[in-house]
Amino acid sequence: MKASRITAGAVSLLAGALVLSACSGGGGGESADGSVEMTLWQNSTTGPGQEFWQNAVDAFEEENPGVTIDMQSVQNEDLDGLLQTALNAGDPPDIFLQRGGGKMADMVNAGQLKDLTDLISDDVRAEIPEGSFAAETYQDSVWAMPLSVLPGGFWYSEDAFATAGIDETPTSIADLEAAVESLKETGIAPIALGAQDAWPAAHWFYFFALRECSPEVIEETGDSKDFSDECWTRAAENLQDFAAIEPFNEGFLTTPAQQGAGSSAGLLANRQAAMELMGAWNPGVIASLTPDEQPLPDLAWFPFPEIEGGEGEPGSMMGGVDGYSCAADAPDECVDFLNFVASAEQQQLYYEAFQSPPVNTVAQEAVTEPYLQQILEAYNSAPFVSQWLDTVLGQNVGNALNVAVVDMLAGNSDPEQFIQSVNAAGAQG
Repeated sequence: MKASRITAGAVSLLAGALVLSACSGGGGGESADGSVEMTLWQNSTTGPGQEFWQNAVDAFEEENPGVTIDMQSVQNEDLDGLLQTALNAGDPPDIFLQRGGGKMADMVNAGQLKDLTDLISDDVRAEIPEGSFAAETYQDSVWAMPLSVLPGGFWYSEDAFATAGIDETPTSIADLEAAVESLKETGIAPIALGAQDAWPAAHWFYFFALRECSPEVIEETGDSKDFSDECWTRAAENLQDFAAIEPFNEGFLTTPAQQGAGSSAGLLANRQAAMELMGAWNPGVIASLTPDEQPLPDLAWFPFPEIEGGEGEPGSMMGGVDGYSCAADAPDECVDFLNFVASAEQQQLYYEAFQSPPVNTVAQEAVTEPYLQQILEAYNSAPFVSQWLDTVLGQNVGNALNVAVVDMLAGNSDPEQFIQSVNAAGAQG
């Protein structure tokens, strides 16, 4: 599917008994009477996404008498930290969202995941492209069931662009800067950014790096954690220069990404900002935050602009494939459930609920939104696709990178100090 792809491959860790008690971990398995209980952690806490998971659980339980799944909805920004705590304590959920990349590799090396390679059904294998399984592969084994294609780019309001007199979407950074100035004149925040959660701000550095660094350097750095190549410094300089034109919403450093009308997604949903750089899950998040909780009718998408002289391959994409893993000691029914939710029928329901592209090619035929069709076309034709950099680098280095980006945007460091910071994190592993 791709000429090149990173297959090895930011959230805060909420500590304390009160937080941890909100999400019970495993404890699933077969009882003396032959019944099976499992736990599922997923990251949709409201609206159609949560309804999808509950309906999927109900349908699976109906088809599999004696199987019970306890679904727990965990806020996305909390999930990684809580999951890592549960895994380290030996009490993980049986089924859980898998980010992939270095985070998944660490789990595999710790013996915390079930190998799915020979357990995926023939129908699912036939309907999901090998490239999507490659994103969940490490050491030649599949460790998660892919469910959604989630590359990133700009989500924007066509009405806001029209009001500002922007006739064409930006294809260069100069175009993007010009669009920012035109949008400012209309009184709207040009770009929404929820830097309180760190990773949305870090996305900006990721994309500048995707344009400045060659695929080979990105892949090598994923293994070495060494940011000494000059392209990484150039990417940091690009971000600093762009931030200097003040393109983001007021108070972006304390704005959350996806929780509430005042979040960055909420600003776009409520027409207080014109665009946001985010992954392909954003349409569903935006829809949940509009006044009528319906999709934004003028929502559209364009890829991150190219950089003249950059070493990245034009058309390269940043993002990944969301999947779900089974804990190493989860019962066999865990894999049955993953095969169930990856089926064409469930994948179409997944797309309708989340408004994000499904990986199942049969379900993709139901995609009607032009922006999702466009992002699928761009993804399928991209010469290189990288997972999100914090995913590639693993939890410790990835989180350090995300925090360092915010620190630089806050004016507490410069590009050279930024690179020194992430190199120090990489050296510690």
